[in-house]
Amino acid sequence: MTRTLKASNFALRLSLLAALHFAIALPSPAQAPARFIGAITGINGSSLTVKTDAGQSYQVEVPAAAVIKRIEPGEKDLSKAEAMQFADLAVADRVLVKLDPDAAAGATQAIQIIAIKQADVAKKQQQDREDWQRRGVGGLVKSVDAAGGVLVLTSGSGATAKTITVNTTKATMLKRYAPASVSFDAATAAPIDAIHPGDQLRARGAKSADGLSIQADEVVSGTFRNLSGTISSVDATANTLSLKDLATKKQITIHITPDVQMRRLPERMASALAARLKGGSGGGAPTGAPAGAAQRPAGGGQWSGQGNAQGGQGGGQFAGGAASTDPQQMLNRAPTIQIADLKKGDAIMVVSTDGTTDVTAITLVAGVEPLLEAPAASQNLLNNWSMGSGSGGADAGVQ
Repeated sequence: MTRTLKASNFALRLSLLAALHFAIALPSPAQAPARFIGAITGINGSSLTVKTDAGQSYQVEVPAAAVIKRIEPGEKDLSKAEAMQFADLAVADRVLVKLDPDAAAGATQAIQIIAIKQADVAKKQQQDREDWQRRGVGGLVKSVDAAGGVLVLTSGSGATAKTITVNTTKATMLKRYAPASVSFDAATAAPIDAIHPGDQLRARGAKSADGLSIQADEVVSGTFRNLSGTISSVDATANTLSLKDLATKKQITIHITPDVQMRRLPERMASALAARLKGGSGGGAPTGAPAGAAQRPAGGGQWSGQGNAQGGQGGGQFAGGAASTDPQQMLNRAPTIQIADLKKGDAIMVVSTDGTTDVTAITLVAGVEPLLEAPAASQNLLNNWSMGSGSGGADAGVQ
């Protein structure tokens, strides 16, 4: 009996030791850093749930004594922040949280919160978009003079092609797009010698009266790839499609993200674009136009096309006149599509991230059979369009 009890006690001690060892080996809950930046994902009573840019989530108590201030997007000087109330915070607001080092053990308690309202971010982004449209230029890099700080771009296609000189100084903000991204917010600082001929580039600053030169305040550039061919397969569930590239004859997997620009050219619009890119005047009716439409009035008539300019059903239009047949404007009027609208055998042209067999689409245009007869001019058209219709994002301002 005594021997049995001793054996049981020994076994119990072994179990306790094993449990203690297991408990010590378990990772302890992540401790919040002294300060962190992220977005509010939840508000419950006097506490916030904040997801950091690194993906960590923390629940933070905000006592009445905590200092809460609001700052404008892009503002770096925290002394310009203005007082705000806890009740004015909302989900999706960006916040810089500083924790109270004197809080009770185990408590995650804020001593200061600097917030950027999501509504302010949206307003700043809209202002930036408008400013990039008003004071921005875009195109393909033709040459780089790193010593002189001068970049030469080619912009537009066909009859609208032009050369633009971009002048930079030491004060110019130079950025490169991150891999697999055309988000201005994700772009990182890079020297001018990181820019190469063939890159896509946008610049914002003071333009000359003729628009052929610019003193740049900001420049963002990136290396992208041009693809064209027919779709081999579509996986709408995985948001991917397979393309046999005409240039390399290789199969390439293309990932479709929510940010991609996707449009389908109506047949007559594709024919008109192809004629213009190949040097045609664009004055005649595109292939398949109604009888009697070959000569448009100089002041600008219109043809009723298939597909609506907003992507709906029914009458899209080709406006007459030279200005209205600008290739970029014609692309902007083409109906938008989704991956579910694509099928095996469709001819497409794509501007994508750089890659060999696996890329992410930035711009995709379907209905391009006529354009494949002038592939070089057509790719320049897409390159300039994909950059020209983008915008500079708002800097969050909280560092």
